[in-house]
Amino acid sequence: MENTLGLEIIEVVEQAAIASARWMGKGEKNTADQVAVEAMRERMNKIYMRGRIVIGEGERDDAPMLYIGEEVGICSQPDAKNFCNPDELIEIDIAVDPCEGTNLVAYGQPGSMAVLAISQKGGLFAAPDFYMKKLAAPPAAKGKVDIDKSATENLKILAECLDRAIDELVVVVMKRERHNDLIKEIRDAGARVQLISDGDVGAAISCGFAGTNIHALMGIGAAPEGVISAAAMRALGGHFQGQLIYDPAIVKTGLIGESKEANIDRLKSMNINDPDKVYDAHELASGETVLFAACGITTGNLMQGVRFFHGGARTQSLVISNQSRTARFVDTIHMLDKQPKELQLH
Repeated sequence: MENTLGLEIIEVVEQAAIASARWMGKGEKNTADQVAVEAMRERMNKIYMRGRIVIGEGERDDAPMLYIGEEVGICSQPDAKNFCNPDELIEIDIAVDPCEGTNLVAYGQPGSMAVLAISQKGGLFAAPDFYMKKLAAPPAAKGKVDIDKSATENLKILAECLDRAIDELVVVVMKRERHNDLIKEIRDAGARVQLISDGDVGAAISCGFAGTNIHALMGIGAAPEGVISAAAMRALGGHFQGQLIYDPAIVKTGLIGESKEANIDRLKSMNINDPDKVYDAHELASGETVLFAACGITTGNLMQGVRFFHGGARTQSLVISNQSRTARFVDTIHMLDKQPKELQLH
């Protein structure tokens, strides 16, 4: 699957990132997201595959494309029988977030990116559009830190695993009211907190790389993005755990269903009978082959954002594979005009 789709999925996230980056700093988060969705879908539908969106634009948005259950790929075209045989094409599940961090793009802030994860059919957890308590940590701490432990306990374990003092650790937490107690506990334990407004996929993945100065992600974020993070962290060998949050009183946003009881019923309808189950990366991304791809929209810890020049654009992407056990950074110059004036390499 990596050999067949590796370059294709890089181009998918690149096109989404370029489209969204044109709206960077314009205060139009919905437009930045919309154009990313359209560009991602257009490129995706040129791939010789039988794809199904298992995590997409979400149930809240009533999205017209890249919605959950949508079929994508060359064989989704009305005249597909003229140029493909569906029986010969690989079936894959796809999780997408064409513009991870729409507010970051709208306000010109760092860390937004276009992301997706793919696996064989049935290989990605079809997370409901709920929230998820998350814990991400470097490979050295895999299986040693635990989401059921307190932040203080996990910081002690993490410090031992990384051979660092606790005050040398940096924990990323989303700046939300629900995290006030967590932030205080992390600081009281002696670690440092990096607050982010959006975009916890990038924060989770940064834990899998040395040199990012990010050692853990803690707190509650969106569940679909948790699955995408898990796919990347599984391929990187890092630690990731997630636990669905179905109680609106915990999230404190009002965007998580009508009530706790109704949400539990909804989970049961999705064959999730243990709503409090803690999932690890292998359960959230269980396929034999898992691929993750991302392209920076605005510059973050891992990737440069899109840089436009006369006649083109330059992007930096990341593709991670558990099949080849590689994480490749791809630097690409896109010649968008027919006759670009120059290729700027600075």
